Amino acid sequence: MKRIFVMPALLCAAMAWGQKKDYAIQAVPFTQVKLTDNFWLPRIETNRTVTIPASFERCESTGRVNNFVMAAKRSGKFATKYPFDDTDVYKTIEGASFSLAVHPDPKLDKYLDSIIAIIAAAQEADGYLYTTRTIDPVQPHPWAGKERWERERELSHELYNAGHLYEAAAAHYQATNKKNLLNIALKNADLVCSVFGPGKRSVAPGHEIVEMGLVKLYRITGKPEYLSTAKFFVEARGQYKGYDPKSNDPWKNGSYWQDNKPVVLQDEAEGHAVRAGYLYSAVADVAALTGDDSLLNAIDKIWANMVQKKLYVQGGVGAKGDGERYGSNYELPNATAYNETCASVANVYWNYRMFLLHGDSKYVDVLERTLYNGLISGIGLDGKSFFYTNPMQITGNFKHTDVEHTRSGWFECSCCPTNLARFIPSIPGYMYAQKDDNLFVNLFIAGSASLKMKNTPVQLVQQNSYPWNGNLEFIITPEKATAFNLAIRIPGWARQVAVPFDLYHFTNPAPKAVTIKVNGQPLDYDMKQGYAVINRTWKKDDKVEMELPMDVQRILANEKVSDDIGKTALQRGPIVYCAEWTDNNGKTSNLILPANTNITSQFVPDLLNGVTVLKAEVPAVVIKNNSIETVRQTLTAIPYYSWANRGKGEMTVWFPSQVTDIRLLTQ
Repeated sequence: MKRIFVMPALLCAAMAWGQKKDYAIQAVPFTQVKLTDNFWLPRIETNRTVTIPASFERCESTGRVNNFVMAAKRSGKFATKYPFDDTDVYKTIEGASFSLAVHPDPKLDKYLDSIIAIIAAAQEADGYLYTTRTIDPVQPHPWAGKERWERERELSHELYNAGHLYEAAAAHYQATNKKNLLNIALKNADLVCSVFGPGKRSVAPGHEIVEMGLVKLYRITGKPEYLSTAKFFVEARGQYKGYDPKSNDPWKNGSYWQDNKPVVLQDEAEGHAVRAGYLYSAVADVAALTGDDSLLNAIDKIWANMVQKKLYVQGGVGAKGDGERYGSNYELPNATAYNETCASVANVYWNYRMFLLHGDSKYVDVLERTLYNGLISGIGLDGKSFFYTNPMQITGNFKHTDVEHTRSGWFECSCCPTNLARFIPSIPGYMYAQKDDNLFVNLFIAGSASLKMKNTPVQLVQQNSYPWNGNLEFIITPEKATAFNLAIRIPGWARQVAVPFDLYHFTNPAPKAVTIKVNGQPLDYDMKQGYAVINRTWKKDDKVEMELPMDVQRILANEKVSDDIGKTALQRGPIVYCAEWTDNNGKTSNLILPANTNITSQFVPDLLNGVTVLKAEVPAVVIKNNSIETVRQTLTAIPYYSWANRGKGEMTVWFPSQVTDIRLLTQ
């Protein structure tokens, strides 16, 4: 059953409204990609069969669904802790809709309709939908304020709830062609547009995402008010006069909400990392759809700051548990690294939009680093246990309470589990993109894609065992001989570039050159913005072979990152590694990795659902006969994403290269 992503009637509406500007590069929708991949397909299937059902069950058992039931009755007591708990229902609907788009499931489809009916009954007559106020308008949640929207700048999350409703409605409509949830969202969006805008109420939404959601509704309907209101919310930042610009407190000066200055004057990633990622994604959307170069320039500067000074080596962002926020430049501690899973999801959204704006592979390099490491680390291999935080080091005393040492099935604030449920089914949509005669291959995931080049149907098949093996094959089959450019990303890690700029660098000698063959013949290819560009007239079953070097790479951090001075991290392909207690004699904080250590790799199919492990003989610091000494020991490193699936214990990503200090700790 083929799903289409824009109904003809709404396509005509969009054309009538004169929608013209957009991203120069367009993503190939995930519905046009069918995976056979051994890495991602099982994860997507686990999401469908375990994560989404568990998420709905927990939304019901914790009272999140009942909040909507009580709102429909206009009576009761708000059953959960946070006013944004409505969004967990919306996000799970979004993930379920993405799943339905490629895996029809009548039972799930019927269940969604039942949940949507409950949501519809909870909506007020004018479109307002915010369960805590509707249940009891006299005594809503303490964060909500006495009147609608009055605390939106700080705590109420009314527009945040609306944004996730819009995202879920767009996904559900596109997957099922039903308008039952879309109509709820449009009614709410019309209310929002009538309340906010020039000459009306103005606010910079306290937790961004309504901007992204409005853009999606604009794409579906073509209604210009949705785009103009999204732009209005972006431009409302930095206009509030109630902050203290001299204060260093991010809540008092507005930087926590990215509200301390107008977006066009911002040049640093700051504040709550999830809110920031959603804002920067929305800025990219608005810049693309309106052609606003001032917003584009701002987002370029902010991105450069994030990648150059505030990105963890596994792609996580948001160093500080105090406010779940970015720290200062180069403030990247390991043991207290917060790295909220939702921030990694937002970072993928943002980086992909940057690629669509500029067509440079460096944005996909950052996306890939986050995706394969700091994002999927947030979900256990069982599909129903999660990390909210993703630290870089766990020591034996487990004293840092801001970060987690073990996975949990759910949280009072369960934004991360439901964010993963909605994100994972969409991963195939990040693989390919098109611009004119150029077809971009961004991610290496086995499967087939159906698309058109010059109005000619083309099937592209990937065959590989990525990320464990660097041998990649691409089989191109156009319906008829067709000339176009195939642009295959050569990852930065395969070109001796750990990340753009100099926050991290590899110490190894340059790896062997990336080789490409077309139909068995070696090819001299041109490089453009990180892509190997192959220009030819493609015929049926043309085969491109590319071999990426899978050497183990040692990573050093910029000397301004104080926690990583004298330490080394390990990477192989796109995978960043860590050592975990269970493979290393119960400890990892005593391991030393000298610069000249020989490191080997081996795929172990029965470990952690199949992973390549790294091994090395290294010195380990031990207490023996009442003295401190070093002994030779096998260091075993596993992919960072897979840690904490085998119990509680020490873990580290960064290894000291020599003993420089011994501290005796008493229990």
